[in-house]
Amino acid sequence: MLGAVASIVIASGPACNAQAAELVIAVPNWPSGQATANMLKVAIGKTFGLEADLREMGELNAFAGLESGEVDIHPEVWRPNLDAAVAKYVDEKKTVVLAGRAVAAWQGLCATEDAENAGIKSIKDLSDPKKGALLDTDGDGRGELWIGAETWTSTAIERVRANSYGYAANLELVEAEEDVGMAAVDAAVATGRPMVFACYAPHNVFELHKVTRLEEPAYDPARWQIAPGSDPLWIEHSKADVAWPPSSFHIAWSTAFGAKHADIAAFLERVDLTPQEVTAMTYALQVERIPPSDYAEKWVADHATRIDGWAKP
Repeated sequence: MLGAVASIVIASGPACNAQAAELVIAVPNWPSGQATANMLKVAIGKTFGLEADLREMGELNAFAGLESGEVDIHPEVWRPNLDAAVAKYVDEKKTVVLAGRAVAAWQGLCATEDAENAGIKSIKDLSDPKKGALLDTDGDGRGELWIGAETWTSTAIERVRANSYGYAANLELVEAEEDVGMAAVDAAVATGRPMVFACYAPHNVFELHKVTRLEEPAYDPARWQIAPGSDPLWIEHSKADVAWPPSSFHIAWSTAFGAKHADIAAFLERVDLTPQEVTAMTYALQVERIPPSDYAEKWVADHATRIDGWAKP
């Protein structure tokens, strides 16, 4: 089923010429990050009169851009996924500022109701070849597991977890854009085919379908050993055979931008999106197919008083 939807063309958000911009906002390739980037563009434009360009880029490239001045704002920095980048650019080099306020999140693996009914309830079930075969969509007898988009740090960590738990030996780990992964979930539910996939919250998939998180050992820092990204073999040198640690995501901006625009930096520090709002964003963009720019315009208009409070507490 993943193979059947892999040819879906991923719709991209708007990307502009950054050279003409007064500020540049990085745009991640997942719905809530796209929505937030557009909302910040509209809100900053209306509140401070600065025109922003949106630039699509991967997470690590965005951090490098924040340091170099190519990028001014990153709308959604996930932790612990990017802890190494935070340590390098925020703590050591001090070229990036991370907002103290964050949205609480969760990461792991989920099973559709049909997968659960077939007996796949725990992460240890994925190491059972017979149960793994239930996830086969291309007829080769080996199940498939979507672990995220190729550029996501979480995808690489899910590969570490698959190696550590052992189920990488009998499952094909599929990397594809989120639209492809979620289309596969929709198709699996519609046809009653069991599916297990990488999931995170807040996200609309929990509102759209009956899916459950796979059971696994609780997070233990002694067993969560992620090697630094500077190691070219960091995936092979890492181990994580426990659940993800508590997660969150933050807005970030370059230190230089914050010094030049202290009012906007203060504004970004006060943005207080809720998990429920983030879920609504993903539903609007991924299910209702509302363009991020249109969603942002309406959201900012509907929350004008709140945004004014962020700017003038």
